[in-house]
Amino acid sequence: MKIVFFSISFFILVIGICGSPLLTRLYFIHGGKRLWFSSFLQTGAFPIILIPLLVAYTRRLHKSTGTKLFYMNPRVLAAASVIGILSGFCSYLYVYGFSLLPVSTASLILASQLVFTAVFAFLLVKQKFTAYSVNAVVLLTLASAVLAMHTSSDRPAGESSKAYILGFVMTLGAAVMFGLLMPLVELTYKLANQTVTFTLVLEMQLVIGFFATAFCTVGMVINNDFQAIAREARSYELGETNYYIVVVWLAILCQLYSFGVLGIIFSSSSLVSGIVVAALLPATELLAVIVYHEKFQVEKGVSLFLSMWGFISYFYGEFKYNNSNSNDNSDNEQKTELDLVAP
Repeated sequence: MKIVFFSISFFILVIGICGSPLLTRLYFIHGGKRLWFSSFLQTGAFPIILIPLLVAYTRRLHKSTGTKLFYMNPRVLAAASVIGILSGFCSYLYVYGFSLLPVSTASLILASQLVFTAVFAFLLVKQKFTAYSVNAVVLLTLASAVLAMHTSSDRPAGESSKAYILGFVMTLGAAVMFGLLMPLVELTYKLANQTVTFTLVLEMQLVIGFFATAFCTVGMVINNDFQAIAREARSYELGETNYYIVVVWLAILCQLYSFGVLGIIFSSSSLVSGIVVAALLPATELLAVIVYHEKFQVEKGVSLFLSMWGFISYFYGEFKYNNSNSNDNSDNEQKTELDLVAP
């Protein structure tokens, strides 16, 4: 069952991680300027989760009477609330970086989240590392480092060095926060004191989305973003209608991204989720080169190769490990049967 859920989550994550950065950048390069509003869009579509939750609740109601509306217990609710607030702050750092950097550059910086995910996973959930997982972390980190050595050539025309450095720092801060959030979600699953089900994953995403959106809403109120949205839409370079199309689809794709991450953590671990995200970021870079005609230097090609190598290395190691365990269990069962029939 978890393999099926992992596959679905992976597919959803691919759509979210490839589409949301491109639309975030599209919002900014054609006249969007509201940082808190764009942060709000990263989690603002969380009510979509109510649809599958309603289906799950209806199914539970048919099976038994007295079914609770929410499956999660108070401990998980409190943890998801804190994660949600941190996620809102992470969204702000993320969009701030994307407002100043090309998509390809910002994506490669975000790939460094794998290092932070590995460190926090080791500290918080006692993540065990194999030679293959270490190799994957090293290769994906090198993939980011190769590009980081030549990012200055990607600085947008007319942007100051100070603004570019600020964007770099903000995006790196988002990578650190994202690297912390994934192990925190896994830790919440481990300490939930209840069975972790698909319904619990959905409820956690709903709560995380609500508190992250609430955090960004406060920023919007302080920054007077609500009054500025209609004015910004009218002056948007692609037209007012396209402005609303961009922001609506941005919110939907970001929600798919979040669901994909939580789903992979549920069906595997935070480290696997970090590896998948890091491995998919080069695809975003390639799309940015195609869509926005960003430069594709040799370094980006090397980065893509290293990322794919790391991704394949990890999952080959997992396959080999699981296959070995399966054979060991089969041998143990056969040995037990022989012992039972022995005179």
